[in-house]
Amino acid sequence: MDHPYEPDLLAVARRIAVPSLPVRFDPERRWYTRLASGPDHEVWLLTWLPGQGTDLHDHGGSAGAFLVVSGALTEEVVAGGRLRPHLLAAGAGRRFGPRHVHRVTNRDDRPAVSLHVYRPALHRMTRYHLTDGRLRVAEVALAGVAW
Repeated sequence: MDHPYEPDLLAVARRIAVPSLPVRFDPERRWYTRLASGPDHEVWLLTWLPGQGTDLHDHGGSAGAFLVVSGALTEEVVAGGRLRPHLLAAGAGRRFGPRHVHRVTNRDDRPAVSLHVYRPALHRMTRYHLTDGRLRVAEVALAGVAW
């Protein structure tokens, strides 16, 4: 939950979501670029061709939010030892806390664009495998090294 003196990260994403975003698509993997970085948050633009997605991951202790600008994305979270999908269409967004673990994919037949805002800036991300209903650390990726 955002505190009164902190910006609502989903509201930040909605303010930035304008038609003139520098969108590119990469046929090999998700394309992403950092749009802004400041003392209280950072903003990333991601593009997703059909079938592209992430592994299960957290955000290294950062809280965040993401907004689907165009297309549709499916977010999966672990609940009851299983992945539970939730479809997010254009205009839909999701806020999450610093311990949130999820996987995001484009299961649609159209490209998708999303904006992601994190507080504080991402310094690391942990990737996980779901094995026998439990999350197992697969890798810890560091900013400046892995992305």
